[in-house]
Amino acid sequence: MCHLVEDPSAQADESGSGANGPGALYWFLKHFIIGPWLQVLFRPWVEGLDNLPAKGPAILASNHLSFSDSFFLPLVAPRPITFLAKSDYFTGRGLKGWLTRVFFTGVGQVPVDRSGGRASEAAILTGERVLRAGRMLGIYPEGTRSPNGTMYRGKTGLARMALESQVPIIPVAMINTFEIQPPGTVRPRLRRVGVRFGEPLDFSRYEGLEDDRFILRSVTDEVMYALMSLSGQEYVDMYASRAKELIAEGAAADATALSHS
Repeated sequence: MCHLVEDPSAQADESGSGANGPGALYWFLKHFIIGPWLQVLFRPWVEGLDNLPAKGPAILASNHLSFSDSFFLPLVAPRPITFLAKSDYFTGRGLKGWLTRVFFTGVGQVPVDRSGGRASEAAILTGERVLRAGRMLGIYPEGTRSPNGTMYRGKTGLARMALESQVPIIPVAMINTFEIQPPGTVRPRLRRVGVRFGEPLDFSRYEGLEDDRFILRSVTDEVMYALMSLSGQEYVDMYASRAKELIAEGAAADATALSHS
């Protein structure tokens, strides 16, 4: 695959901070504070680590089962991963808001507005800026955590970023993170966690077709199929946001819901 040309003005050493990468806080937490405890308590196992590129930009597309996904994935990856974090984490008030903002900025996360419309366009541009800097970008294609451990339909912003930036997508399956900390749970259960990296997906055959919505959907669905195969999850072709609405109404958010829609 032809990788995008890195923007010299955007290049930064991976020891940088904020939008340019994680700062010293990232390495301190990973190697001395949070990382060692996670290794001891959850004994994470890893498969396919050699599928990660040693350098250069790439998109890591992961299933999203738990808040803890954003801890275990960076923990096992040898290179820093920049995630597009919701802007609420950076706008809180008081001491808690300040600490949250310092933490997410220090570990290299980038704030984005997830409200849709123009905000979605801005999020895509932010992701492409991260890739131009030669970094690895972490994305949860489902857009939110699964409410019940099922995998749901991916959003096409992932595909557009990959095609416009001409970078590979590496599917990543988080294993058992739903079991240790499902949504709404504060204290995680002690259980072994796994991270499985799939082979890079090359979509260079679609170069120049990033504005074709059918191509974007095809690319996204191929990524979701790879994630389903890696994770062993059941897949339901509806958005996770809709699944949450159905569950809140007391309805099923599985394949039976599609037959009644």
